[in-house]
Amino acid sequence: MNTQLSTQNLALSVPQGSIEAYVHAVNAVPVLSAEDERELARRFRDNDDLEAVRQLILSHLRFVVHIARSYNGYGLQQADLIQEGNVGLMKAVKRFDPEVGVRLISFAVHWIKAEIHEFVLRNWRIVKVATTKAQRKLFFNLRGSKKRLGWFNNDEVSAVAKDLGVSETEVRRMEGRLNARDMAFDAPAGDDDDSSSFSPSQFLEDSSADPADTYEKNDWQSHHEAKLVNAMQQLDERSQDILQKRWLSENKSTLQELADHYNVSAERVRQLEKNAIKKLKGSILA
Repeated sequence: MNTQLSTQNLALSVPQGSIEAYVHAVNAVPVLSAEDERELARRFRDNDDLEAVRQLILSHLRFVVHIARSYNGYGLQQADLIQEGNVGLMKAVKRFDPEVGVRLISFAVHWIKAEIHEFVLRNWRIVKVATTKAQRKLFFNLRGSKKRLGWFNNDEVSAVAKDLGVSETEVRRMEGRLNARDMAFDAPAGDDDDSSSFSPSQFLEDSSADPADTYEKNDWQSHHEAKLVNAMQQLDERSQDILQKRWLSENKSTLQELADHYNVSAERVRQLEKNAIKKLKGSILA
């Protein structure tokens, strides 16, 4: 079936003005009997009859309104929720098989809720609170489980986790996302200098973070590190070992420890160290 359902080719009314007027209009559309519903569905399936599918959708818009109203607690416009539910209804009508033996609304509930869920998750917060299927399920179930404002106590967390079949950590993480609020990146400056008003932009500003300077510093450091390694390789093994243990090791050795190791005086070790450093400077600055 290649017929594309849309609000445009079906001339469906959508809630753009008064919600009350829209609800009154959809409630005035008669509810179809089971036999009429099957007959219209067959006409659409077999003949791509758009008038049949229009009647199917119009007669079920009242159910979309009823479902959409259960999502009022998310702070979103009811008209938008109804509109998304209508999209789900049209998708359900397109896939409905009248021979299965179930009523259209029983089949359509899943599609209506799925579209509303997606809309809520896209628009409830600037930052997404749920991205996976499991997180979406937890999000809506957790919202429904809250009987009061405020955070869950330990017993409530355990009960919700058990009911939903998830870990207590997942419940606490999602509860934190539910209780979080969006913050403007650039919050307006307050008139009162003593007021504590912060925004992310105040924490990110760094006048020294110039990309050109950063690249130059990294390049300079890499260049001189390479010259240091090359200069060290030009020293004899004893001089390398003395510099390594005196300057580059985490647990630095004393002159006397190195003197005992090489069976020389501490003054001789100091001279070897001084000469090695002089050679290093000469190689690096050359």
